[in-house]
Amino acid sequence: MEVRHALKKFVPHWALSRGLRVLHGRNCRLKPEEYRAALVQWCWLIRRPCDLDNPRTLADKIHWLKLYDSTPLKGRLADKFLVREWVSQRIGAEYLVPLLGVWDDPDDIDFDVLPDSFVLKATHGSGWNIVVHDKSELDVARTRRTLADWLTWRHAMRGGFELHYEFCEPRIVCEALLEDGSGGLRDYKFMTFDGVVQFIFVVDGRHSNIVRGTYLPGWVRAPFEYRGAAGLAGEMDPPVRLDEMTRLAEELGKGFACARVDFYEVDGRVFFGEITFTDANGTSYFEPDVYDARFGDKLVLPEKKAFKGVML
Repeated sequence: MEVRHALKKFVPHWALSRGLRVLHGRNCRLKPEEYRAALVQWCWLIRRPCDLDNPRTLADKIHWLKLYDSTPLKGRLADKFLVREWVSQRIGAEYLVPLLGVWDDPDDIDFDVLPDSFVLKATHGSGWNIVVHDKSELDVARTRRTLADWLTWRHAMRGGFELHYEFCEPRIVCEALLEDGSGGLRDYKFMTFDGVVQFIFVVDGRHSNIVRGTYLPGWVRAPFEYRGAAGLAGEMDPPVRLDEMTRLAEELGKGFACARVDFYEVDGRVFFGEITFTDANGTSYFEPDVYDARFGDKLVLPEKKAFKGVML
């Protein structure tokens, strides 16, 4: 078990939150030329050392991309609101989850006009979501406090230095709550290298016991698993519109050394979830781990780019 997962299991939530706040504050005070050393230190902390001088594995190359390919474009596309325009232009607005509102200040949200179910998200990070199945049970005051707290964070400085999030615009968006025939919402994640799908992993059971399984293009169970903080899923049927999802993932991933493109399938329709350039902050892993190097060999790194005028 990795340190970060063990901490979540055995350390009180308040203590974890305080520790993360301290880490965030320390990282916010760093100069850009100090990010590299801090990233290496963070990798040691989570027991996943990285090699930035000679990156070979997929994980190491994802960490390298954080430092040397965090562009304003990536920040715009990681932004949960700004990405919508780009997706609409590239593949069509019909693939967007219906938008119910966007706000700079959580106090401006009029919950009375929202439907009975919806999802609230912070635009400038990952994992900042509130899924509301029944608005009548929502603690509105607590929700506003949570949303306001999220807006005070710089996601890149929480640990891991996903620097492209520095180019996002901190806001709150509200989208329609989608559910499919699984009883929740299966998340189909296409890992692409310059628009070529390498493998697909499916996350299921988000509202109960989270599991995931890995497939090769064409929906053949992979001879490896791409693991994270979730159990291992059994065999799952392919989405009906797998070919369409694959084509869209290739289109959206084109031009990026590494991009994970996510989709949902609801009532026979495909919906875009998000595009992620540093999957799981570089903490996902392969079983067996030999595939980390095999896919690392396939990922061609771009030329180094400056981050905010500083070449790290």
